[in-house]
Amino acid sequence: MDGDYIMENQYKIFNETEENLEEETKILEKLLGFACQKEKVQNAEFNIIFVDQETIHEINKNYRGVDRVTDVISFALEDNKTIELDRRLLGDVYICIEKAHGQAIEYGHSFLRELCFLAIHGFLHLLGYDHMEKEEEEVMFEKQEEILNEFGIKRG
Repeated sequence: MDGDYIMENQYKIFNETEENLEEETKILEKLLGFACQKEKVQNAEFNIIFVDQETIHEINKNYRGVDRVTDVISFALEDNKTIELDRRLLGDVYICIEKAHGQAIEYGHSFLRELCFLAIHGFLHLLGYDHMEKEEEEVMFEKQEEILNEFGIKRG
């Protein structure tokens, strides 16, 4: 795969929590570049935003009508076909840091692995993947694991 995909894409990671996530952010930046290559994403922009439980609860309640904390929420701008630009504006992925810590313990793997999983899960949603139907779920979850494993982020 050539490196053009990394050069053409712009993705930013914002930490709106008190937690120091510098090391995790460096790894996530490389993982997202790798995922863009794997998915042949070109000329695109998106954001990953780390938030706390209170913030993601409000987002979930206000935008999805679900009154609870969740681990990751994606807002895919390409779903809005009225926006036409020279670049692909994929959207935003919000990740709840407290949920990521809890799920890492629950699933028996590292916090970094959980954070990477949630970022790739959200990224794939931005690209239009979904898991509402069994067939869609199989495709999306297989792709998540493939990206993570090939990058070197393994379970356990």
